[in-house]
Amino acid sequence: MEDIIVNKVAESGIVTIDLEDFYPREEIIGVDIKQWLFMDMLLKEKPFRQSLKEINWSSYQDKFVAIFCSSDAIIPRWAYMLLATYLTPVAADIYIGTPEEMAMKLIETKIGQLDTEQYQDKRIILKGCGKMNVNAAVYFAMTRRLLPFAQSIMYGEACSSVPVFKRKTK
Repeated sequence: MEDIIVNKVAESGIVTIDLEDFYPREEIIGVDIKQWLFMDMLLKEKPFRQSLKEINWSSYQDKFVAIFCSSDAIIPRWAYMLLATYLTPVAADIYIGTPEEMAMKLIETKIGQLDTEQYQDKRIILKGCGKMNVNAAVYFAMTRRLLPFAQSIMYGEACSSVPVFKRKTK
């Protein structure tokens, strides 16, 4: 008699979502306003404007650009507005915040656009291990998105998952 190996995970109907798939594949370039500050605390309008005119903005062509300031300076609103006038015609997208914050915004947008019908009444595992260190906020956002649809949501791997949510039967 032959022993047949049965893949119980495949037969369970569990759907695994790898949150690494939601991370942007595009490079995000950071533009730190600190480089234009006088004494790391003051942005002078005339030198700032002149410096912006001298930049080769084509190097930002079709890139994702995050504008931030790593110094604890107060940046006037017009500075961001000026950067927008130069970057909008060339960049794929621009954002005020760090590259990491921009990545989170892009991830949240993808999660918000997720076709949730495919997860209606499904048992879902949000994959826990992988190549990347997935931010807890991504798990949080995906859980919130799936709650109205999923029968259950788990964290981890099919062989050792942590139950997070189970819909109560009526």
